[in-house]
Amino acid sequence: MPKTIVLAFSGGLDTSFCVPYLQERGWEVHTVFADTGGVDAEERAWIEARAHELKVASHVTVDGGSAIWAGFVKPFVWAGEPYQGQYPLLVSDRYLIVEAALKRCAELGTQAIAHGCTGMGNDQVRFDLAIKALGDYEIVAPIREIQKEHKEVRAYEQAYLEARGFGVRAKQQRYTINENLLGVTMSGGEIDRWEAPGEGARGWCAPRSEWPTTPLELTLGFEQGEAVSLNGEALPGHVILARLNAALAPYGVGRGLYTGDTTIGLKGRIIYEAPGLAALLTAHRALEEAVLTKNQNRFKPEIGRKWTELVYEGFFHDPLKTDVEAFLASSQRTVNGTVTLRTEGGRVDAVAIQSPHILNAKGATYAQAADWGVAEAEGFIRLYGMSSTLWAEVNR
Repeated sequence: MPKTIVLAFSGGLDTSFCVPYLQERGWEVHTVFADTGGVDAEERAWIEARAHELKVASHVTVDGGSAIWAGFVKPFVWAGEPYQGQYPLLVSDRYLIVEAALKRCAELGTQAIAHGCTGMGNDQVRFDLAIKALGDYEIVAPIREIQKEHKEVRAYEQAYLEARGFGVRAKQQRYTINENLLGVTMSGGEIDRWEAPGEGARGWCAPRSEWPTTPLELTLGFEQGEAVSLNGEALPGHVILARLNAALAPYGVGRGLYTGDTTIGLKGRIIYEAPGLAALLTAHRALEEAVLTKNQNRFKPEIGRKWTELVYEGFFHDPLKTDVEAFLASSQRTVNGTVTLRTEGGRVDAVAIQSPHILNAKGATYAQAADWGVAEAEGFIRLYGMSSTLWAEVNR
């Protein structure tokens, strides 16, 4: 009798390959697609049709939009620190995909789970560590297995599928593409060869020649650091992010070419597009800068970077992440107000802030007016710089 296994499935080259590979090794394959908001209804239907074309035993689609907002977006915006100062952790939906697949395992009464991660990337670490943190499961990773025998893995996968009568999309032949509510990442082809990306290496963001000529303004409302409204309309967080993506992608906002240090030690090079997250991070930081104290604004980025590193490197369920999130939540008590964003293309700026918690001094404005005297200012400067001044005097 075939053994039952659940495969986290996206319909791409890697997970499509996994289906017949597992079947030919005695597994009854059940696929789960966790829709974390990066596909439209047409693509969602295509993924389901692809699963059935591959003759899986069953296929389910799970809606993960609200879960990815609560589980990742909210604390990530609180942290406010992209990985290595640039990458906005767009593949963090992996942890939610794991949870959806394990729920399906429970429904089917199996402890076997499969994923399509390679042995060269970070996702294998995220999948495996998340699975191990949530129970005792048998993990099968077909792409890692074939790497032992085949150097050109993607070419082998394509030939394997075509030999069994399954076609491969043209864009999947050239690039590895990931899309979800957070944004788009692309690797492979000339990107991996450290060459300039071709015109085909583009997801949501319009090229410069297609940007609208009219500037766009948007207003985000925040309560305790969480975005709760867009242009005055109260909306669920995942809906706000989806609308920001749709509004800002035509202006080319949030696109970058990133090289970073991966968990496994290799250099990783990708194109990423995250218009909505770019807007949220910009607005949230502008509001924080206005309402947090000097000490908070100086210290908080250190904690934020630790949260980001834990999530990036697979420690989504580590207790330190929970501890860090408790600090981040505490720091958001007064992060309330509205921020107006403006873009003319390529970047987005926070141009106006309204909040009852802005730390204004009633009798003073920076570089303009003050309610203290000249003697007070001179005395402060003398005491504040005494150590440095004394060193200069002694060592002249």
